[in-house]
Amino acid sequence: MELSGLVRALRLRGPQGPQDGAQPPPAVPPAEQVLLQIGRLFSGGGGGAAVLRDLGALVEAADGRWLFGGLSPAALGELVAALSGYAAPPEQEQDAADPPSQDSAYTATAERAADVGSVFLHLFGKLEAAKAQESLGAPVVGPVLRRVMGPTYIFTATHIVERPWTSTRSRLVAQELLVLLVQAADCGSVAEFLRGKNENEEGRFAVVMRLLKQELTKDTWKRNPATKFVFSWTLPHVTRPWLSPYLERVLPPSLLISDDYREENKILGVQCLHHIILNVPAADLCQFNRAQVVYHALYNHLYSREALLIQAVLLCLLDLLPILERAQRQQKQPRPTAACDEVLQLVLTHMEAEHRLALRRVYARALPAFVLRLGIQTARHLKRLERVILGYLEISDGPEEEARLGILETLQCTIEHAWPRMPCRLPVLLKALLKMIWDVHTDQGPTPEPVKAVLLQGATECLILLDRCSEGQVKVLLQGVSSSCEENRVRECIRKVLENT
Repeated sequence: MELSGLVRALRLRGPQGPQDGAQPPPAVPPAEQVLLQIGRLFSGGGGGAAVLRDLGALVEAADGRWLFGGLSPAALGELVAALSGYAAPPEQEQDAADPPSQDSAYTATAERAADVGSVFLHLFGKLEAAKAQESLGAPVVGPVLRRVMGPTYIFTATHIVERPWTSTRSRLVAQELLVLLVQAADCGSVAEFLRGKNENEEGRFAVVMRLLKQELTKDTWKRNPATKFVFSWTLPHVTRPWLSPYLERVLPPSLLISDDYREENKILGVQCLHHIILNVPAADLCQFNRAQVVYHALYNHLYSREALLIQAVLLCLLDLLPILERAQRQQKQPRPTAACDEVLQLVLTHMEAEHRLALRRVYARALPAFVLRLGIQTARHLKRLERVILGYLEISDGPEEEARLGILETLQCTIEHAWPRMPCRLPVLLKALLKMIWDVHTDQGPTPEPVKAVLLQGATECLILLDRCSEGQVKVLLQGVSSSCEENRVRECIRKVLENT
């Protein structure tokens, strides 16, 4: 029986069966037989828009008892997996560049995804209604849901965010389907759906990762352009303490993606690694030298010249370094801060020669955290750090002055932690700070007044700290400047230093 004829027969049957005196409807084959045939049709590439429309009408017209009564969960699982594959973006060569976003194949994918999503919406509506039917209920619906939730989730994660292969309609359908999926699992959020309601309950993350496993290998992860996005969109929903049992499943693909030659993939992989570092216990990360492997992967990225990647790597390293140091202390190594020293040395080397404003800002924002982490041991890097501070104070980096603000914060941290080494550097630092104060005061550029005020306040605080660690030498040197300066704003900064006790 053709699908269109089967739909008419199911509509004639209706949920209450034939009316008295009405001609009995034609016999219909079992649901399992029909759905298996349709699933094989789509798996073999023989399905199309017409078949999909008829399938949607079939599910909508079918009575729950016919649809689920004699149906094995495996049959429906195969159909859902086949439909998800039908709606997936077209495969590409492992090392090929992504097709353009306006590619006709991607437009067709979005249309297929919207139609498949509509079928899934009808299906989950039927499953929800079947829960309340006495002849079906949880004993029948439960196994079916467990079988279809994994591939359905991957379908929604593939199409829920704006990508080259999605459209407004396909994203709306995916969003609506995800809501139904979470409700069908009796969960309150996507995170709860994936991780479980408590530590003792296993969520669906294991199922999702099992389905993704074959697509997240070195030889396959680029073939489906959606795979990396499904993984990176799913991972942040699973947090501490639920993520730790899956470390062996999520760490290799994160390292694999971060090791790609394309910047966007590197950033995506580093973000996944950062989430793992934040949500897996340090003991698990240090086991089998995993933390060292991650560290070396991140350290190699520091040679990049891309600001967004460097920013992601530095943030990730700042959370990884304490874990490495703790492990080294437990192993009673003589210098547990060696990794932080290594990173700071390379960062300062790059900062000295860097002329791109975007990278200068990224480096300057991250630098205070490294100084704080090393504390007094920053003294090992003072020569190079001094050159960086002087160079960055001298050059304005635009209206927001992010680089200068970051360097002023770095200088404050350096003075506070390495104060015994400051008196010998007082002449050059005092000159640089006073020059910056004058430059900010006389600046006629687009820098807003509030930003100028913050810069002047930061420079003043640095002068006060220098005065304290030099036993009042700054006050002595500023006496002559104060009497000869006629600019009110500059004099106000000097006055604050002179009056500070």
